[in-house]
Amino acid sequence: MENTALNVLEKYYGYKTFRRGQENIIDTIIKGQDVLAIMPTGGGKSICYQIPALILEGITIVISPLISLMKDQVDTLKDMGIKGALINSTLSVIEENEVINDLVNGEIKILYIAPERLESFNFINIISRCNIAQIAVDEAHCISQWGHDFRVSYRKVASFINLLQKKPIITAFTATASEEVREDIIKQLNLNNPKVFVTGFDRENLLINVIKGGSKKEYLNSYIENNKEVSGIIYAATRKEVDNLYENLSAKGYNITHYHAGLSEKIRKENQENFIYDRANIMVATNAFGMGIDKPNVRYVVHYNMPRNIESYYQEIGRAGRDGEKSECILLFAPQDVQVQKYLIENSIENIERKNNQYRKLQQMMDFVYSNDCYRKYILEYFGEEYNKHCDNCSNCLSEGEFVDKTIEAQKVLSCIYRMKQKFGSGMLVDVLRGSKNKKVLQFHFDEISTYGLMKEYSAEDLKNFINTLISHGYINVIEGTYPVLNLNDRSRNVLTSKEKVQLKEFKVEKKIHEDNELFEILRAIRQNLARENNVPPYVIFGDVTLKEMTANYPICKEAMLKISGVGEVKYSKYGKDFEDAIKEFTEEHNIEVPNYLEAVVEPENNQPKDNDLKLEVTTDLDLYNILHIARDEFAKKENSPPQAIITMNSLKEISGRYPITLDKLKDVSGMGPKKISSYGETIIKIVNDYLSENNKEINWNERKRKKVIIDGETRENNQIAIDMLKENIDIHEISRKIELSISTILGYVTDYIKEFGENIFDINLDEFYNEEDEQLIVNACEKNGYNQINVLKKELPSHIKYESIRSVILIKYYNIHY
Repeated sequence: MENTALNVLEKYYGYKTFRRGQENIIDTIIKGQDVLAIMPTGGGKSICYQIPALILEGITIVISPLISLMKDQVDTLKDMGIKGALINSTLSVIEENEVINDLVNGEIKILYIAPERLESFNFINIISRCNIAQIAVDEAHCISQWGHDFRVSYRKVASFINLLQKKPIITAFTATASEEVREDIIKQLNLNNPKVFVTGFDRENLLINVIKGGSKKEYLNSYIENNKEVSGIIYAATRKEVDNLYENLSAKGYNITHYHAGLSEKIRKENQENFIYDRANIMVATNAFGMGIDKPNVRYVVHYNMPRNIESYYQEIGRAGRDGEKSECILLFAPQDVQVQKYLIENSIENIERKNNQYRKLQQMMDFVYSNDCYRKYILEYFGEEYNKHCDNCSNCLSEGEFVDKTIEAQKVLSCIYRMKQKFGSGMLVDVLRGSKNKKVLQFHFDEISTYGLMKEYSAEDLKNFINTLISHGYINVIEGTYPVLNLNDRSRNVLTSKEKVQLKEFKVEKKIHEDNELFEILRAIRQNLARENNVPPYVIFGDVTLKEMTANYPICKEAMLKISGVGEVKYSKYGKDFEDAIKEFTEEHNIEVPNYLEAVVEPENNQPKDNDLKLEVTTDLDLYNILHIARDEFAKKENSPPQAIITMNSLKEISGRYPITLDKLKDVSGMGPKKISSYGETIIKIVNDYLSENNKEINWNERKRKKVIIDGETRENNQIAIDMLKENIDIHEISRKIELSISTILGYVTDYIKEFGENIFDINLDEFYNEEDEQLIVNACEKNGYNQINVLKKELPSHIKYESIRSVILIKYYNIHY
């Protein structure tokens, strides 16, 4: 069975191995056992029920809450050659009848439906006659009233299952479920002795950043300006806030759209597709947006208001970095956020028990915000996962602040709660400690207690923050409700009696994200065109990670292409040749040496490793390198050429670390072709021999053959190095100088990156590379010839227009990059 599942994975999905937890879940389902799987967003839940669906006899019904998720999933299945279909309100009567006919005739393998469909007697009558192998319940937390997104329609699922004569395998999947919610899912779905999988909640690629205090508007404007090239989501608590943010950012010229329940279904669908298809970089939305959105290249999620609970927060930030690339999650907190959420709880929930449960969850969310410890640790422990370390990827861990003894200040706060008889909330506590003369303080005679005015040097906001931090760290209990009341506990008493110290970290962190590849740009453009022709999102063709791997390995034949993660037989047959041809053209144009893949796929005799599986480690001899560097500069001056056009920096480093003493050995150095050896070889060999003689060095020569050269331990390709440096906000001119790549090449890498990942996360001032006149000429050429073939455009344009000018205009006009 394992081999069958792996074969299906590689054939249809193009992946060579399963992600963490997938194989065990799939194996359990294939064996006929019910399953509840808790997997993080981006962890590959859909593969866990889709692969069994392809192996098991009969159809799989997937119950999903959102139309957008169904469409994305079915589009992807069809693109892979899998018989998938959906039934929902977007279908016409004719379209729905076609699906029903296909269903009856056994032409469908995976059917997506909304839970509301289970109210239809006709549908139940038809589907119950089919051979149902599996019912997969996606977003299964929706069935639990203790979940953060309870939906009454999900309660119909169990009734439907009970109507079936033969009970199929029941599988349930969700990204966020506490122990309480897990037990409720099992109970509500009546799962039969299910195997429960928790593959881990940690999303290591996500930077978690909580900003407390300061102007949200100023922070957001600054952040978006610094990251306008990439794709991101901004969540706000209310429709009004979404509209305000959308209008503000639209007025600044950003490529933005918005989404909330107050918009018509047509506009919501259009706006969502603009975001998914990379026609808009930024989505501003309420929590109505996002569930089931498969867009992999979201580089940031900003919460403009604090969410109501940890589950919602973690599910929403999980929409960032689904491709595994580094992404940032920012929560902008202000105390009024709490009041907004309380208002929403009061006006949206009638059941008292559920309402109190939501107040408890709101307090846990506040505790998270005010936590002084690792934010990732807090979240993972909330979901029942041990995490006994600091992540070094959240604003608390990354802060360079230091721990400060706050025991005396804490004692003042705790003492005041005691003297107020533990009957009031933090608002009244702040007023008393600051010595307020408001009516209620005087009415209860709190101006007469010893702690009155004891902390008047604090601002109301700072004091409230300090109290909330004490709550978060367990020094104060909160009795939940519309008006929470503060109570003391054992830790409080230990602090008051000086048995325990209160040490809190003081810091202020502000960060921004960034990332960056030329072949990547070409491949991304091809992907965009294919996506347009096939009417699917770009990531359905190939993900950014797949395109990046192509740029690193230069696959120019089927055997090589099928080794790329994400390229299977099905996708290769549909799209592989387009990418293959582009890579071949690129390598020839840039004189890039590509391994002989046809030889590489031949198994070596006697189980000896293949040359191209081996590495040749080289350490730069800096003294020799500097001598060679000076010689190269002299060659460049004589020929009036850039030094890197004479011999690349990496070739110089390889020469300095391998010491070729003959022309034959120099031919074995990467990048040293016949022309370069003819022009500079004798000089280089003389320099190397003189250096070895003067320093009395003896060497052992190792042939490179097809081994991969690793210089100074650097395993990244130039495109990856450049992108990483751009992500670190290093100036593009500095990058060009340090790794000796032209600005045009680096901008090509940026284009490739955006094509692959569908997002712009780079902070590059492109305006400096062209003027208005050049811009118009370039745009006209693009409109005539398209913007994917840079060489075609260069020939079309006047000779004074440089490659970097063309690439800059294309990035701004067609990839929505703005500085």
